Formats: sequence, structure tokens, C-alpha cells
Amino acid sequence: MDPATLTAAALAPLIRSRQLSAEEAIRATLARIDRVNPGLNAIVQRMDDQALAQARDIDAQLATGKDPGPLAGVPVTVKVNIDQQGQATTNGLRIQADLVAETDSPPVANLRRAGAIIVGRTNTPAFSLRWFTRNSLHGATTNPAFPDLTPGGSSGGAASATAAGLGAIAHGTDIAGSIRYPAYACGIHGLRPGLGRVPAFNATAGDRLIGGQLMAVSGPLARSAADLRLGLAALSHPDPRDPWWTPATPAPYPKRAALALTPDGLQTDPQIQDALTAAARTLESQGWDIGTPPLPPMREAMELQLTLWLSEFGLGGADAIAREADPDASFVHRELTKLAPPPTLESFMRALQSRARLARLWRGFFADWPVLLTPVSGQLPFPNHYDTSSPAAFAQVIEAQMPQIAPPLMGLPGLAVTTTRTATHPIAIQALADRGNEHILLDLADLLAPEIPAITP
Repeated sequence: MDPATLTAAALAPLIRSRQLSAEEAIRATLARIDRVNPGLNAIVQRMDDQALAQARDIDAQLATGKDPGPLAGVPVTVKVNIDQQGQATTNGLRIQADLVAETDSPPVANLRRAGAIIVGRTNTPAFSLRWFTRNSLHGATTNPAFPDLTPGGSSGGAASATAAGLGAIAHGTDIAGSIRYPAYACGIHGLRPGLGRVPAFNATAGDRLIGGQLMAVSGPLARSAADLRLGLAALSHPDPRDPWWTPATPAPYPKRAALALTPDGLQTDPQIQDALTAAARTLESQGWDIGTPPLPPMREAMELQLTLWLSEFGLGGADAIAREADPDASFVHRELTKLAPPPTLESFMRALQSRARLARLWRGFFADWPVLLTPVSGQLPFPNHYDTSSPAAFAQVIEAQMPQIAPPLMGLPGLAVTTTRTATHPIAIQALADRGNEHILLDLADLLAPEIPAITP
């Protein structure tokens, strides 16, 4: 048995019962990183000595009957765009290579509180701005199972590391699919929590502008549904530094799911449609009602999301892109601004006004249909770096990603579940729910799990 290949749900009880020491688990993971990561470049910052010291401390606590937390001894990774004390919050940027954090961000603090051991920090595109992962500071990340395909982005390093067994659970961030798409592309699972579920704050950057505050979240990527549940439980511990944090209040819900194969006219690959239909049939066989009701606007939500997201680059962000001079980020920013020109004060205020209307419509929808099954992307995962090959290719990518881009505008949680892996690509579906209802998505993942082949590194 290689402890590095175990899920968190399997590994944590072994360590807690002292059948396996935390130090043994971490040494196995570090050895696997030595073997596998050079070909992937998923982990770009390592902290072996700190990880081993924490493992020995956890073993000492267990030996004296103390409880180090539900993830005691479990190896995890965090993304390079959040603060970790003593590490550079690079966000894939040369201009931030020396931006060393003095304190842990809430997600890092929460993982430590749960007893998880951080074995490395994972790669992201420059500015976390793409669904592909490459930057001028750390280089490119490879998809471990499908090397010709993108590992996704912006949490591409997180997904690649988790798929390869370089940590049982990965931290990722998502403002436009950055957890859900890498999970899909690498053939694993990823949960984007809703607004306020997981506290976040980077002291190195200060408070974000309103688009980031309302739409950017942290969440887990993992190889099993059970590990997503463990990851969310650890990450969602309250932290007073985040004024948006709200407690979860899970409530009973009717077993009703809406099915949308081609939301708002999206051209969806037939294999993805088949996967969605199969998931709906699985739920139906377990007593769920499946319907195809009209959806609230999704395309309009995508357009407004881009307006709020890109408005951040209007106040210093564009200057930073120019200073960084990363070819990918410069190209992507140029193409995005064609879709969402810099807003005026009035257009920005109107966007926030429309957000309230759309949030109301979607909340009303989920009151009748607690779950929506829909594509993660309209297309199978793209060839690596396809988006920067031409403006036409970028437009094709943006159109396919509409189901990822739209939900964050309303602060909705979303789950990407890989249902099939062929020799050439994975296939995944997305489930959406109302704010505060991550428990419904996790229950859904549990229901689908018996029909999904086990994911092994």
C-alpha cells in the first residue's frame, strides 16, 4: 500500500488509529512528489521540512490521546494565490515572487486547524486568469492522465497534483470555473462553495473590489465525493477576517432535479449530454423527480459576471498586466476586454442592480428545483493552451465555459463530478444549487458515486 495514493477518508482513520504514522504518510507523499512532480510541475513551492515537523507533532499528540483534528496527518496542497505564512503569494507572477505572507489566510489556517499537512503550493496561470495553467514565473503544468489536454485553470496545479496523488485534497479558488473546470479536465471532482461558505482574506493584497468579494471563493478538489465533504468541513470554519462568511444551516429538501442539456442555447457535446442524462436516470432510479423546466437567464449572468470581474483590472490591474508582460495573460486580458469593455459608473451600478434581479430569479428556481444538472463546459476538455492560439479559439473557449462563468454572479455553489474517463478524455457534469445548499450537492455526489469508476492516481 502506498499511503500517497489513498483518499483522505481512507488515510485519516489509519493515522488516527495509529496503524500508520503521520510521518510515514507524509514521507510517502514527498517521495511521490519527488518521482512524479518533475513531469507535471503541479507543485511549484515545497516545504518538506515543515511538513515533516508537523507530522511528527501530530504523531506525538495522538500518542498522548490528544485530537489533532479530523484531517490529522492528511497531506494537502494549497494554491499559490493565497497567503501562507513564510511563503510567497505569487499568483503566478514575477512581480510577486518576493511577496512573502506574514500570516496564514483563512483557508490555510482552517486546513491546519483540521490537522491537515500542507506538502506544497500549486501552480496557477498568471493572475489566475485562464482555464489553462502556464506563467512566466513557474512555467506550465501538465495534465497527468491526459497530457495533451489542458489541466484546466486557474487551479490547474491543484487538480494535476490531486489526480496524480500528490496530496489527497487540494485547495482551489473559483471566480469563473477555476475549481470546476480543472477538476473536469483532470478527471477528478471539485466543489465551488457559494458566497460566504468558506472564509477568505489575503493580507498581502488587502480587500478585493466588489466583483471579487461577491464571486471569488475557495473550495476543495479531490478524487472522491467523501473527500470533498471532508475538505469543505475543514475549509468552512468561521474566521472574523471575512465579513461575508455565514454559517451553514442545512435543511431538508425535496428530491427534485432539473436537467438542462443545452442551457441558453449552449452547443453541448453529445457525450456530455449522454453523461447528464445518465446521471438524471440514476437519480430517478433512487426516487428523484427529474424535470426540464425553463431556466432563469444564464447568458446574461455570464455577461454581467465578466463586467464585474474585469472591472477589477480597471483599477490597477491593467497596469500590473503590463508590468508582468506575461504573453498569455496579456492575450487573454485583451480578448476579455472585447467582451466586457471598461464600465462607466452607470453601467457598473446597473450591473449590480441586474445581479439582484438574477439572484432573485435563480433563488426562486431553486425553491422549486433544489438541483440543476447542467454541463461544466459545452465541450470536452480543450487541447493544452488552445485559448491563446487565436482570437477565434479564445471565443470558442469562452462560449463553451458559459455554465461555469454565470453561477458565481449570483454567488451559487457548483459541483463538478467526473462520471467517465476514456482513453483520450474525461467527461464530467455540473450540479448547481442555491446559496447555502452545498450539502445538497454533496448528497448528490454520494448518490452518483456508486455509478462512477473509482479514481486512482
